Amino acid sequence: MATRDDVLRELGLTPRWRLRTTMPAPAVAVAASVAASVAADAPAASPPPTDPDGTREVRIARLAWDAFAADVDACTACGLYRTRHKSVPGVGDRDAEWLFVGEAPGAEEDARGEPFVGQAGRLLDNMLAALGVARGRNVYIANVLKCRPPNNRTPEPAEADACRPYLERQVALLRPKLIVALGKSAASLLLTTDATIASLRGRVHRYRGVPLVVTYHPAYLLRNLPDKAKAWEDLLLARRTVAQSARPDPAEPPSVP
Repeated sequence: MATRDDVLRELGLTPRWRLRTTMPAPAVAVAASVAASVAADAPAASPPPTDPDGTREVRIARLAWDAFAADVDACTACGLYRTRHKSVPGVGDRDAEWLFVGEAPGAEEDARGEPFVGQAGRLLDNMLAALGVARGRNVYIANVLKCRPPNNRTPEPAEADACRPYLERQVALLRPKLIVALGKSAASLLLTTDATIASLRGRVHRYRGVPLVVTYHPAYLLRNLPDKAKAWEDLLLARRTVAQSARPDPAEPPSVP
């Protein structure tokens, strides 16, 4: 009668694997020592990335001015960091009552790392001078987006959402009396609306509890000179609003639009 080994050999399944006897205690100790030595020589595994504050938004909400620009420059929350030359966090008086906000940096801003430079920036400086203020004196200038979209294209919603915590932190640090939204795109991003700039002008809106006035972007005014008179009307409304506004109490939680 064929044994089990004969059958396995006939099926081509030999040699048959058998469980070895238990390793003697001295051999176990030697094996453990060798394994420990190999483990000690192996490179340590990198710990998984963690956010000690829990979320990116919470971390940004705790940034101080001294760390703000470096944090913006290190941001990789959207793909714009791959194509920009310099981040453009913002510039101006850190105790300013006026906050001017545009949509996103252009080519010159991307090259210099400062918002509103070039011809449009010079026109904005003239607008500020007409109000009795100046860049860096009771004025802070920023954009919703801190990096330039390629070819100055319209920012994508995900890009605006990624940058929004930085603007919210700037508003919280500044506690301005007024925000001036420069152009339809900036107004749309701040007020989360698709309304026309004509319907948004002439009224005082609010962004996180701060009064907000909408006017034309300086680059638009360079191409449409007759609308400069309308922009001046907007700035007069802004000046009246500043005169009537008290700075928000930092102890009060900010409201949402």
